[in-house]
Amino acid sequence: MSIIADDSDFEKIPKDKKNPIIKPDAVEFDRNFENCIRPKTFDTYIGQTALKETLKITIKAAKKREKPLDHLLFYGPPGLGKTTLAGVIAQETGVDIKITSAPALERPRDIIGILMSLQGGEILFIDEIHRLNKVAEEILYPAMEDFYLDMTTGKSQTVKTLRVPLPKFTLIGATTKAGELSGPLRDRFGIIHRLEFYTVDELAQVIKRTAGILDIEIDEEGAKAIASRSRGTPRIANRLVKRVSDYALVKYDGKITRDIANKSLDILKIDEYGLDTTDRSLLRLIIEKYDGGPVGIETIAAAIGEDVRTIEDVCEPFLLQAGLLQRTPRGRKVSPATYRHLGYKTKQQTTQQSLF
Repeated sequence: MSIIADDSDFEKIPKDKKNPIIKPDAVEFDRNFENCIRPKTFDTYIGQTALKETLKITIKAAKKREKPLDHLLFYGPPGLGKTTLAGVIAQETGVDIKITSAPALERPRDIIGILMSLQGGEILFIDEIHRLNKVAEEILYPAMEDFYLDMTTGKSQTVKTLRVPLPKFTLIGATTKAGELSGPLRDRFGIIHRLEFYTVDELAQVIKRTAGILDIEIDEEGAKAIASRSRGTPRIANRLVKRVSDYALVKYDGKITRDIANKSLDILKIDEYGLDTTDRSLLRLIIEKYDGGPVGIETIAAAIGEDVRTIEDVCEPFLLQAGLLQRTPRGRKVSPATYRHLGYKTKQQTTQQSLF
């Protein structure tokens, strides 16, 4: 694809606020909560064991060949560490990483500018890459495959077609909706991996590591109590450990135990499955108003006052993984486990009682 561009588009973009470079060895740990607790190496990155082993081999092979890594695509529910993993890869390979998101690349010159500012071997990380607009996506095709930008400059009879070379780089894309990526874009990634939900034991390790960094005292049982209600997601676990720490500090001596964790999370209305008020409202709606389903997602969103995207991206992934919600061609329906968890009688139980 050829892009009509001003001459200014060919100038290298300075490394300023528009195209921030995050150097793995120069991240300020106290900048904010997220940066404070993000692991920087594979040794400190907990979970995703099979993926880490694969990436270690890939990185070692790339170093021996003295070539950049193949382009990588990470997909999976939000909060599982896709952005963090990109930073770890940059640290392990010893290169800089530029971080942006697809919605920020609205105009052709946005993606052109960031591509032309890349140095050899650098990593470009694009979050929510499934939201790239069509023009930006087509600009990426030759850049990913041949490390060129196809551009035109000038007007009418003075139009010239230029092929601008780019330094070899690695693109890391992250998405919560791999199915929404176009086939041509997905096929240009050499490595594609799904990030899985964490086990309770893995989350307990994450929580203890976070507590150690933030100087929070917590015992093994307290960490597991929080982990069991964290929906298999490190981001949620890290958020909950701070909330539970506040409760322990104000109401007790500051140390988090199983009892203190459970009391705190009960106050936050997070149950033993990790379900919050919105999750329970969604499931109760399907049971009480629609006889367990199936019911359309738009109807559910309107009834509980939530956005469809919020339900699909935030609520559904864990509910589906936990077996509490099912997708059918006719809509969403709840499972028998949902009836038991929320204290409802199943249709079969109700029928049997009516017979007697």
